[in-house]
Amino acid sequence: MELKFRVAARIAKPVHDVFEAVADPDQLSHYFTTGGAQGRLETGATVMWDFADFPGAFPVQVVEVVPDERIVLEWQANEGEPPNVEGGELSALAYNTTVTMSFKDLGDGRTLVEIAEEGWRFTDGALKASYGNCQGWSQMLCALKMWLEHGINLREGMYK
Repeated sequence: MELKFRVAARIAKPVHDVFEAVADPDQLSHYFTTGGAQGRLETGATVMWDFADFPGAFPVQVVEVVPDERIVLEWQANEGEPPNVEGGELSALAYNTTVTMSFKDLGDGRTLVEIAEEGWRFTDGALKASYGNCQGWSQMLCALKMWLEHGINLREGMYK
């Protein structure tokens, strides 16, 4: 069995506006990265994201960006601390998952956003982590929709 998921939402805004709300760190910081985002999502960049509910900024590698179509990211999988691992062994166990965001113009002024994440190992910790990330990406899509369509920061005060 392969651990992966896909979530999607329709946003009532043009594809360019939706894409920019994700790629631009200032906009992303208004509705998703509650601790802030540093760096624009551009191919080859490493940006920093910080969340109040998962404290401590962490790097996100930007693998590919096709403006108004796709963003592919890699970040370190978080399965929790492995038992009986010391020093260098932990880094040897570290690995990344891949996040693919797709943006599709629906032809009626709306945009379909799909977010898929894959690449976890098949462990109990990875299964738990994948569920957590699925929840996080679903929440990101809800927050994106509320921010772009209504100017409301859905996550404001949610974790502090």
